[in-house]
Amino acid sequence: MISRRQILLIDDETDIQTVIKIGLTLSTDWVITTANSGEAGLEVAIATPPDAVLLDVAMPGMDGLATLAALQKNEATSQVPVIFLTAKAQAADRRRLYEAGASGVITKPFDPTTLASQVAGFLSWTL
Repeated sequence: MISRRQILLIDDETDIQTVIKIGLTLSTDWVITTANSGEAGLEVAIATPPDAVLLDVAMPGMDGLATLAALQKNEATSQVPVIFLTAKAQAADRRRLYEAGASGVITKPFDPTTLASQVAGFLSWTL
């Protein structure tokens, strides 16, 4: 039996979490777990490493880049791919995220109906 993909969504905006969860669960059987902050997301990821993390860049407290750095430093999560969600679409911003180790960057606002295929494409997963 093939296990279902586990996605950890870390975003401080619950409305965005809802849209992402709906977009992903309508077209996949992925299990989506959410966290409202970088600190909470790090805790969840270390306790139960997901198959991938969707991570908001701009969050209060531990922002996306700090969260990614902490994930990379932890043995349990160092190989988990991270896809950033950001409103900053400039090339320099995207380059900075890829240089930090992102597997992908999805610009907000995004189309919820194509979100799963975008995520799958970055991770070389089949839907």
